[in-house]
Amino acid sequence: MYIGGLDVGTTGCKLTVCDDNGEYIYNSYKEYEASRSGGEHEIDAERIFDAVCEVISDTATKYEIKAIGVTTFGETFAALDENDKVLLPSMLYTDPRGGKETRELCERLGEQTIISIAGVKPNSMYSLPKIMWIKKYKPEVYKNIHRIMLMEDYIVYMLTGTAQIDYSLAARTMGFDIRKKCWSSEIFEAAGINTKVMSEPVRTGTLAGEIKPELSKRIGIDYEIQIVSGCHDQVAACIGSGVFAPGEAVDGTGTVECITPVFDRIPDQPEFYDNGYCAVPYLFDGTYVCYAFSFTGGAAVKWFRDNFGGELSYKELDDNAGQEPTGILVMPHFAGAATPYMDSGSKAAVIGLTLEHTVSDIYKAVMEGVTYEIMLNIRELEEFGVNPQKLYATGGGARSRVWLQIKADILNRQIIALKAEEAGACGTCMLAATAIGIYKDLISAKQAFVREGDTFIPNTEKTVRYKQLYDAYTRIYKPIRKIIKETENE
Repeated sequence: MYIGGLDVGTTGCKLTVCDDNGEYIYNSYKEYEASRSGGEHEIDAERIFDAVCEVISDTATKYEIKAIGVTTFGETFAALDENDKVLLPSMLYTDPRGGKETRELCERLGEQTIISIAGVKPNSMYSLPKIMWIKKYKPEVYKNIHRIMLMEDYIVYMLTGTAQIDYSLAARTMGFDIRKKCWSSEIFEAAGINTKVMSEPVRTGTLAGEIKPELSKRIGIDYEIQIVSGCHDQVAACIGSGVFAPGEAVDGTGTVECITPVFDRIPDQPEFYDNGYCAVPYLFDGTYVCYAFSFTGGAAVKWFRDNFGGELSYKELDDNAGQEPTGILVMPHFAGAATPYMDSGSKAAVIGLTLEHTVSDIYKAVMEGVTYEIMLNIRELEEFGVNPQKLYATGGGARSRVWLQIKADILNRQIIALKAEEAGACGTCMLAATAIGIYKDLISAKQAFVREGDTFIPNTEKTVRYKQLYDAYTRIYKPIRKIIKETENE
């Protein structure tokens, strides 16, 4: 029996097929482009859906798939008319529109009230301020809006006709009550938006129904496929890593480095949200996750290899990396600083180079720098009662044994590598398989799908040295940021 995990991103969508024993079978991918010009960052929702149909057709005509789970990126939404036609391009989370509307909403309701309900600090990246922007500046479009859907519920709705959104994606709107698990009438009324245009919030992994007959014909199949509402892509990686309990976290190293810990109490300290963290409803009642991230994880390593590594491969750079800590401090703010600084103006810096250092030394130092950023976030999260002790490594960066050992040594925690690189696809398949009854629950699905690789144990001597270097690292941001501001003013 075959199960599909559909992962919809900003640059393409991917459908991974697994069997009911958790074995990888096939993968289909289709690219599309976003538009970023004139201060507008947009993507075509209909083009995304066309790509989704293409990858389903490619896979479902080769394998008889019983169910497909859907996971997508967050915040971005499609505005549909009464005939389910998309009315305008979808604004990406990076689109600057909605800033004034965010401030207006805070003036009407109060920033702390929004935080206490929605679990996020108000920001124009979220959906609700951008909906307010459409109402204000495109009233002729807004009056024709019949449905507003984030990418997950848009895809699910177009496939099945069922308008439902899982809790984790709903939480990316800035208008979802994370405690009551419903749209916040208080926030939506202050925003001047009717909640009736939004999809019904449901638990992660809720069955939506079968693909519509007319779509089955378009896709080229003559059998039924069940569609399941998955979750936000970072939550899918958490599920696919088998991270279910407080004290555990996923360390996903792709372009961005993201730590997703599980916890069982919503932090009430304002600093938690000021630092860019959020509280997102997770699988089980009373559990939540948050996202601690660096804008350049694998991207920083790739940048260094592409520009300074010559013809060396990642493996060759790993093989040439020394055994001891480099002593070089790299602040990897190549695209600004994410949590806990949330400082888009920050820049990268390298401290401690000598004529004795090699390309491989600096390569390793970049990996160390990204890991210092992880440690910084872990220390911050500990202050709010979020304390991950065991990390499960996923993504392309998890292929580097050198980097995994660096993480174990700096973080002084066990790092467990997972054999499945595509943890998000794995998690979405787990949700689909559970929703149609192949497994009685996700715990049972975990036993079949999640396979652990090697465990990396901290080296005590190196941990001591890294502790000294980390303490120095925590002191470089402020003086370097001051210098950067001075150079920008000249």
